[in-house]
Amino acid sequence: MDLAHKLLLTALLIVAAALDGTQAAAMVSGTVFCDQCKDGQRSLFDYPLNGMKVTITCADGNGQVTMSREETTNLFGSYVMRFDGTPDLSNCYAQVSGSGQGSNGCGATAGPSQKLRLMFRMFGMEIYGVDSLLSQPTEPMSFCPRSANPVPAPRITPTRPSGPTAPAGSPPTFRLPPLPLLPPLPPLPPMPPLPFSQASACSHQYWTMPEYKCYWRVLNPESKVALIFGPLAARRYGTDMTLWESLQGRGDPYKTLLREGTTALLNSYNSLQFPYNSVAVVTRMNWALMGSTRGALITALRFIRANAGSGNVTCKLTPCK
Repeated sequence: MDLAHKLLLTALLIVAAALDGTQAAAMVSGTVFCDQCKDGQRSLFDYPLNGMKVTITCADGNGQVTMSREETTNLFGSYVMRFDGTPDLSNCYAQVSGSGQGSNGCGATAGPSQKLRLMFRMFGMEIYGVDSLLSQPTEPMSFCPRSANPVPAPRITPTRPSGPTAPAGSPPTFRLPPLPLLPPLPPLPPMPPLPFSQASACSHQYWTMPEYKCYWRVLNPESKVALIFGPLAARRYGTDMTLWESLQGRGDPYKTLLREGTTALLNSYNSLQFPYNSVAVVTRMNWALMGSTRGALITALRFIRANAGSGNVTCKLTPCK
């Protein structure tokens, strides 16, 4: 880690220690997936859905609804809800309650509701998790396996051997029908310049350099922060800020959080060994935006450390050709 990063870490730690503690709150997070094969469980063919409405409903011992809250999933199919204080969420359930623009025809039927599970409790903070919620299309996709309707086996027609007469009692020979001609496979996409298997971590300065623009493969510099990180980010940073602009942020705890969160998201897409995957980056960003300024600074510090390689990983970006 260079001197500039060390000074920045020291300054942020001093500021974080001087701020007030976090307020009591409960947070619930989860993800909605498209159950393409309508098998009622997560499988290889399922993908996260953005724009889906999720409702958390709580009931008392008599089954009467005592509290209800709704949220919309972000680009990665994730949602985060905050409840002020420490309400009892032990008898609460989450369920898909509606579809949005990102459903792509996968919002015809909602899967079963899931019970909230307490994951963490300390210093007045409670973190709840929810098993994956499912939303299903009207009919299973054509590529899904259908064990109830197996593909019929090819017909095998016995034929007499040509040439010399086969000896009596010899078994007949079989000729399989010709295989259909298949179209040629499309060419494989070019390999990215950075091997995903390598450990790599790059600071935000790298991601703003023109010679590394080709590494913005999954994310577009002009994509809106609100679209990538969700409604909480839209409330904090507005709906017009782009990811490129977010990398210029400094001088404010929440601008630093966004700058380092965007940097961590870019790193997560370019190295399988980066400490956070893309969903974890978005989730931690939302937790930080729901908490106190001190919590935002702590999250920013963790992102800065990861983006700096934690002292033993360097940036593997090479100039684009």
